[in-house]
Amino acid sequence: MEYPIIPKKPLEKFAVKPNLQDYQKMREEVGWDKIARELDWYDNEHINIANVAIDSHLKTDRRDKKALIWESKKGEIEEYTFLDLSQLSNKFANVLNKKLGVEKGDRVFFFLERIPEIYIGIMGTLKAGGVIGPLFSAFGPDAVKDRLADSEAKVLVTSPALKKKIVDILPELPALENIIIVERGREKKDPHDLSYEELMAEASESFDVVKTHKEDYAIMHYTSGTTGKPKGAVHVHEAVLGHYATGKYVLDFQEDDIYWCTADPGWVTGTSYGMFAPWSNGITQAVYEGGFSAKRWYKFIEEKKVTIWYTAPTAIRMLMKAGDELPRGYCFDSLRNLYSVGEPLNPEAVIWGERIFGMAFHDNWWQTETGCIMIANYPIQDIKPGSMGRPFLGIEAGIVDDDFNELPCGEEGSLALRPGWPSMFRTYWKKEELYESQFINGWYISGDKAKRDEEDYFWFVGRADDVINTAGHLVGPFEVESLLIEHPAVAEAGVIGKPDPIAMEVVKAFVSLKVGYEATEELRLDIHKFAMKRLSRAVAPREIEFIDSLPKTRSGKIMRRLLKAKELGLPLGDTSTLEDD
Repeated sequence: MEYPIIPKKPLEKFAVKPNLQDYQKMREEVGWDKIARELDWYDNEHINIANVAIDSHLKTDRRDKKALIWESKKGEIEEYTFLDLSQLSNKFANVLNKKLGVEKGDRVFFFLERIPEIYIGIMGTLKAGGVIGPLFSAFGPDAVKDRLADSEAKVLVTSPALKKKIVDILPELPALENIIIVERGREKKDPHDLSYEELMAEASESFDVVKTHKEDYAIMHYTSGTTGKPKGAVHVHEAVLGHYATGKYVLDFQEDDIYWCTADPGWVTGTSYGMFAPWSNGITQAVYEGGFSAKRWYKFIEEKKVTIWYTAPTAIRMLMKAGDELPRGYCFDSLRNLYSVGEPLNPEAVIWGERIFGMAFHDNWWQTETGCIMIANYPIQDIKPGSMGRPFLGIEAGIVDDDFNELPCGEEGSLALRPGWPSMFRTYWKKEELYESQFINGWYISGDKAKRDEEDYFWFVGRADDVINTAGHLVGPFEVESLLIEHPAVAEAGVIGKPDPIAMEVVKAFVSLKVGYEATEELRLDIHKFAMKRLSRAVAPREIEFIDSLPKTRSGKIMRRLLKAKELGLPLGDTSTLEDD
């Protein structure tokens, strides 16, 4: 179906003058060197993300400006200025550096709910020269263990409730030296653990930020693949250039904005655009601790007078499902720009935003590996519903064929980028060969299929591999399959993404049983319960189907393509490599 183009807003309709006014001119004139000169460097080679995001504002009239407005699930409000965050993150840097002996390059992981301490702790870790590793609070013990073990994290910051989930895996982490528990006046910690509150009370508010090199490691985000365990994409301190620039020119941050990013800090969006982009631009951001609720979200926008809202397609579709009548009871006059990321935004959702909020959602595309937005719909340009938009300043994107040569407009192929932007990941942790394999013929190969039209708008077609995108979370089928076969009844498991109108895809597992087990509803529920306990809700299979045997190649590789074809009623295609019956 063809959807009408949504015309750009005339400039006079903007409440403030957009930072990006002439896309082509800016692409020609504004490079990374020019953007870099706007940030607070120690010298030509040294920069620290936390210094740019927090401490640099103390030299300006933003010193006492609100940086964070936090609301708890219970409706409690806490507010922090840039000065507050500077002093508190200095305290945490002292805790790590002076008390726990954390040195530059040591990994400090955060397994926390969306509370102020995760923001303070991450900034403090970066100041101390440590490498941050945010983990999604809904992860199960196996997911946490895999990431902590692979990274050889030295410190884990968590809460009493979340520690209970992972207590059994902690003895399997020999590199983990200290566990810091954030109590917030709730349940008390284990006496063997360190109290965040007690450590912070003893720490100084003064700290000399470690003079990190632009290529020093700063951030580790684990991303799923088709085979093997999740891999750690590592970013450096120079990445803040990408966060700052895309915040300025894509999200169009203005001095008086109140910004809301709904992403959890455990995901790359929740750090790149829930911390670094807004704060490097000196913007006030509002954070809601609770999960999705259409009523609560609408009320949050109205009460906090949110001007820029960055969310996910799944959330937008859930709001659509809640109906058009509900939002009519709220005032959205403060909103200036709406954005979406994490998975392709369907055209209906773009048009719905225009109808309900008087403005369309602007979709954009990037990945954990790219570190910041690569392709975007900009406020000053027409929106083609369903398109990812156009490449960002300084980014060269293309569509390549199977030989990695660029294709002309209109042809489908692999979405690729010319390497060299500041927020590009620098390695997969301890997997350098895998990292190098992502760069071919002068391109970074994204793993996504796409096409480009004559006006340089890019359109998502699908994944080039079996990775499942469920509600914006990339799920590697191997990780789920490996867990399922640990159940005593399961002989083999194959996992696919099944299309879903809300989450885009849900995880579906095909399971064959060991001899002596019968395929019953009781067993299905037991396997599901087993998976839910060990994996997060987002990763565990939504559906489990028993199957006599899984289709495999002669070498024993499960052919997920055939499972998906069976599920969707599609032609099976070439089956010449199937094992003999």
